[in-house]
Amino acid sequence: MNKSALKRVTSFIIIGLTALSGFQGRPKNDNLIRAEATLKQIFSLYDAGHEHLFYETYPYKPDNKVSYLADDDTVTVPRVAYLWPTSGVFSGVNALLKATGRKQYLKLLENNILPGLEQYYDSLRKPAAYQSYITKAGISDRYYDDNIWLALDFCEAYKLTGKQEYLEKSINLWHFVLSGWDEKLGGGIYWCEQKKRSKNTCSNAPASVLAFKLFEATGDSSFFKRGISIYNWTKINLQDSTDYLYFDNKSLTGKTDIRKYTYNSGQMLQSSAMLFKLTGNKTYLEEAQHIAKSVIDHFTEDFTTGDGGKIRLFRNTGNWFNSILFRGYVELFRIDGNYQYIAIFRDNMDYVWNNVRTKDGLFSKDWKGLKEDEFKSLLDQAALVEIWAILAVNPEF
Repeated sequence: MNKSALKRVTSFIIIGLTALSGFQGRPKNDNLIRAEATLKQIFSLYDAGHEHLFYETYPYKPDNKVSYLADDDTVTVPRVAYLWPTSGVFSGVNALLKATGRKQYLKLLENNILPGLEQYYDSLRKPAAYQSYITKAGISDRYYDDNIWLALDFCEAYKLTGKQEYLEKSINLWHFVLSGWDEKLGGGIYWCEQKKRSKNTCSNAPASVLAFKLFEATGDSSFFKRGISIYNWTKINLQDSTDYLYFDNKSLTGKTDIRKYTYNSGQMLQSSAMLFKLTGNKTYLEEAQHIAKSVIDHFTEDFTTGDGGKIRLFRNTGNWFNSILFRGYVELFRIDGNYQYIAIFRDNMDYVWNNVRTKDGLFSKDWKGLKEDEFKSLLDQAALVEIWAILAVNPEF
């Protein structure tokens, strides 16, 4: 481990010890301890040792090929993480900054996370945006959803710090996102700029959330209007009318990929809840509540814990996907105060911490703990940091 990495890990140990003694004057906060401990492990085990970059997995696998690209992974070794998992660390640090207000996390954001992300920033192609792999390795594909997640994080960083530069960054990425909209299929945003083969829920649902957040931040009604049009297109084209959940994408041939993932429905849940908050139209609240119930019915199952407890456990759906889903439930809870879905997440996260954590302090995707991932994804660890930090910042949780 290089000296800079060791210094960062040491600082996390100090922060963790502080958390053990209490949380902002309140009794010990288990979720804060979990979030900080997991972030410490990220910097201990995934730090690539240069330019504030991370490795994709632990243990490090030089020839590890990722499967989430539009085409084959062709990056040559030595390898670092792609943009997507790196952005997940941004989300986790944001969540901890919000949970604690500690300057250590602001410094971590400004001195480590953001400089690392700039290694992916492509200013040559216009509109400028982040590409999927570091620019020094050459030109790589740019994904609209990758840039939406980052724009959401920059918007959150603006809310937490008041720094105008973060809001401007979010708005600039919004312009890139809008460049992915055309009238084929009646509208909608593509998934990949270079491979315009499909329009996906993951590039449209969070775009509507981003639009509404930018409207809240600026008061500019143009964001709201575009958000409504994106929301409506996604609902018309990608919702399963039988259960309120969302399919993955629609190809330009008109064929719908009917696979369902928690984050897709979760973002439309959040978007619907935000629309109710912004308009007062109860139709949107009812829509959010329908989605919320259907997600639990579809993606969780009855489970008995080792001590005989009964919970609804998420199936093997992906840690990060569930963290994005959780954002929707938090948005809904702030409106209707229905705690049952928050309680399901709380139960899951208690079980994951107590039963799925390895000796390295890392986690796999299987929340039953029956199957351990040989190579544990950076994205999966960062996602849990975010969930635990959100649980920590809300005393009613």
